[in-house]
Amino acid sequence: MNPSFIMIIITTALINNVVLSQFLGICSFLGVSRQIKTSASLGGAVIFVMTISSAVTSLLHTYILAPLHLDYLNTIVFILVIATLVQMVEMFLKKTSPAIYQALGIYLPLITTNCAVLGVALTNVQNGYGIAESITAGIGTAIGYTIAIVLLAGIRERIDEESIPAPFRGAPVVLLSAALMAIAFMGFGNLSL
Repeated sequence: MNPSFIMIIITTALINNVVLSQFLGICSFLGVSRQIKTSASLGGAVIFVMTISSAVTSLLHTYILAPLHLDYLNTIVFILVIATLVQMVEMFLKKTSPAIYQALGIYLPLITTNCAVLGVALTNVQNGYGIAESITAGIGTAIGYTIAIVLLAGIRERIDEESIPAPFRGAPVVLLSAALMAIAFMGFGNLSL
């Protein structure tokens, strides 16, 4: 693998983590992170949607929108692509794994409006990435999202077993945990290859 692709993955997954550094995708990050299994399932769905949408949006931008000077339609076209992919994932999970489909609940269709998915597509265009770099950035960003949500789910499972003072129970301890994770991920900022 080309070193620049490795650096894109490391940068998008750890250094500029979409949830902990850019604060995109917070709704599903906080809403689904109660159990590791559910979080990992959502992470898998986000990996699929983000990778495929990065590829498709890059192709659409490179070969249709940019040559026709229709760059102003990027956001609308990208949202349509993402919505279509999420519908495919939703139908697949409903057929193959009804338990996971039920566990994800409203957060599965919310991937459509997950600003992290749209954010990576728009960032790829902004950075001038080609198709290969866009796919790599999509994979790296989705892996970073999955790492963050699974880590928070693991922390929340442990927190549920502890006696927490009443004022910190629920949302306060979850937000504090997420903030501490964000601080920890800042340590990756000095990482270089």
